[in-house]
Amino acid sequence: MGEQQQIHINGGDQAALWNGPSGQAWVEEQAVLDDMLRPLENLLVEAAGKIAARHVLDVGCGTGSTTLALAQRIGAQGRCTGIDISEPMLATARARAQRDGSTASFIRADAQDYAFAPASFDMIVSRLGVMFFSDPVLAFANLRQAAAPDATLHCIAWRSAAENPFMTTAERAAAPLLPNLPPRQPGAPGQFAFGDRERVLSILQASGWRDIDIRPIDIACTLPEPALVAYLSRLGPVGLALRNADAGTRVRVVETARAAFETYVHGATVRYTAACWIITARATAASQPAGETAYA
Repeated sequence: MGEQQQIHINGGDQAALWNGPSGQAWVEEQAVLDDMLRPLENLLVEAAGKIAARHVLDVGCGTGSTTLALAQRIGAQGRCTGIDISEPMLATARARAQRDGSTASFIRADAQDYAFAPASFDMIVSRLGVMFFSDPVLAFANLRQAAAPDATLHCIAWRSAAENPFMTTAERAAAPLLPNLPPRQPGAPGQFAFGDRERVLSILQASGWRDIDIRPIDIACTLPEPALVAYLSRLGPVGLALRNADAGTRVRVVETARAAFETYVHGATVRYTAACWIITARATAASQPAGETAYA
């Protein structure tokens, strides 16, 4: 069954969010979100199969969908570990592992400074989980020392907010009704922190990764139309703001935001394109902190 590990968290604002309202919202919407993001998960599982990975780390594993899929793919002879700062999300991941009889294990910690055993993973992956580090260079350097010689890094991260209008539809529609809705800060930890390709390249170079490849991918994603209202009203900046809104404001925001999503609704299905980077790199024996070129 899934092993349980837990340590103290020093993650600041992100830890507060993911151990509080944001983490709880993801738990509540876990099934919808996992189905919606399955095409991204499948890319990582396919990559693990191609290189015959045996010891895999899933960074920002959340409620465990990708970790469990990877554990199933690599089999009982391998080892798949998920790490996340969110106790509510990991509680769900552990319950799923126990229910499924999975060999996956989970660590509650910040991958930025967790003391991984050196050279212990031959593959490190993340499905939309690496954009939240307070110090991404330190984080990827820590992951680099956890990587075995010639290990590979495979991460999927969002591109810019401008390239992902679906993801900001709710807050753009709701902004006139929620004057205290916090603006997104470019480059700050969060969903679109890796929107700038050159910044991502510099982070990986500085943290010791080599053979860096950062490519844009556009993936068709869907969710059921009946799940849309819960999605737009529980997640993201609007979901956070609505937790403290009065009933009248909540009704107006939900109605306004739902109308703004109409262009994405096709009968019983909501369809949008996830504009992401697929980021790969290698922990080569000759890794040094400068002088690499990415290939696009």
